[in-house]
Amino acid sequence: MPSKTYKKLVAQCFSDNFRSAIALEELPIPSLNPGEVLIRNKFAGINAGFDTLLCKGNVPYVNLTPPFDLGVEAVGEVVAIAQDVHTLQVGDAVATTVRGGGYREYQAIAANLAVKIRAATPEVLTLMPTGISALVALEQVGEMTSGEVVLVTAAAGGVGHIAVQLAKLAGNHVIGICGSEAKAKLLKSLGCDRIINYRIETLDTVLQQEYPRGINLVFDCIGKQVFDTCVNHLAIRGRLIVVGFISEYMNDLESVNQPRIYQKLFWKSASVRGFLMPHFAEFAEEARDRLLDLYYTNKLKVAVDSTVFNGIESIPDAVEYLLSGQNCGKVVVRF
Repeated sequence: MPSKTYKKLVAQCFSDNFRSAIALEELPIPSLNPGEVLIRNKFAGINAGFDTLLCKGNVPYVNLTPPFDLGVEAVGEVVAIAQDVHTLQVGDAVATTVRGGGYREYQAIAANLAVKIRAATPEVLTLMPTGISALVALEQVGEMTSGEVVLVTAAAGGVGHIAVQLAKLAGNHVIGICGSEAKAKLLKSLGCDRIINYRIETLDTVLQQEYPRGINLVFDCIGKQVFDTCVNHLAIRGRLIVVGFISEYMNDLESVNQPRIYQKLFWKSASVRGFLMPHFAEFAEEARDRLLDLYYTNKLKVAVDSTVFNGIESIPDAVEYLLSGQNCGKVVVRF
C-alpha cells in the first residue's frame, strides 16, 4: 500500500449547490474489523441527481445529518482482508454499492457487501446499481411484457441506455428521447426504433402523429413538460414509471395550476407509478446476476461517457457535467 492516508468527499452542510456543500478530507487508511475487506477504489459512478438531492437534504428515506460520506457505486481491488474472511482474497476485483463508499479512494466494508467481478472496469458501474434499477423498474413496476410501445426519456444516459436495450430484448418497439446528434447515434447503435431529438422535433407532435394509439409504457427520468406530455399520450392501460425528475433537481419544484391528473388517467385505466430501488431490494441480486450475464455474453452494450474525470477532486466537475445533460452513457471518475 503506497500511502498511509486516503481522500474522501463528504457533505459538510446542506446546500442547494453540490459544490458548496462538500469538503475533501484526508484520513488514515482504515484498519479492518473482523469480517471486513479493504478495497482500493479504481472507478466510481456519478449519480448527480441523487447527489444533489442528498446535499439539499431532500432524500427523506436516509434522513442524514451533515457531515456524511458521499458516493455509492464503485469498482476496485481488494488490498487487505481480515483473518476470518475466506470468500475473497487480495487482488480480487470487486464491485460495491454502499452509500458513502463511492467518493473515496479506499473503503473498508463487510466482505459480503463486495461482489466479485471479472475485472474492475468502469462498465460494471453502469450495471450496478444503475442497470439494476432499470431492470427492476421496467419489470416489477412497469410490468413490461413484449409487443408493446415503450418510451424512454433521457435515453442516452446511464440508466436510459440500459432501459432501451432491456425493452428491446423483451421484444418491444422502443422510442428514445435525447437532445443531441451524438446521443441519437448511440441510440441508433443500440437498436432504438424511433429516436426523438427534442432539439429538432417536438415530442407532442411526434407522438400525436406517429403513435395515435398511445404509449404502453413510459420510463421517465426527466419530469416537467416531458412528464406532462407522456401522461397525455398514455395508451389504454398505459403505465408511466417515475424513475426521477432531473429537470427539477437543481431548483424548487414547479407549482402547476391545471386540472388534476386523475381525469387523464381514469378514462384510459392508465397509471403513474413511482420507483425507488430501496423499496424493491429483494429483486436486486437476481437482477444483478442477470445483467452481468447479459453483459459478459455480449447481449447488452454498456456506454461509458468519454469525458475523462481523474481524481476525487474532479467529482464536482463530473456532477455538474452530468446535470448539464451533455453525457452519453454513464459518467465515471477514475482514481
